[in-house]
Amino acid sequence: MEDKNCVFCRILRGEIPAQKVYEDDKMLVFKDIEPKAKIHLLAICKDHFKLLSDMDESRAELVKYMLGKIPLIAAANGCENGYRLIINQGGDAGQTVFHLHIHILGGEPLPW
Repeated sequence: MEDKNCVFCRILRGEIPAQKVYEDDKMLVFKDIEPKAKIHLLAICKDHFKLLSDMDESRAELVKYMLGKIPLIAAANGCENGYRLIINQGGDAGQTVFHLHIHILGGEPLPW
């Protein structure tokens, strides 16, 4: 279900520009506007839900699909030597956009 005020839903609708690196019928991957690494991509699902705890079976399949695509997308975008995935869950974890998304960081050795 779409949220008319969600920043990521607005990107999906084309209301906010994004530097897209991959898109299909289930997900979109674009460059983060405030990168925390040399390469910082955001993978968002096209189905709006906020947290992993909001998943039902079909959403779990969607996240599984995204995780299966990310290795190819990461490698195609300069993360051949490895990358880190981050899924922030809630305000205490630093989640600022409440639409499930996966950060893909790489392109350089990352601090622990």
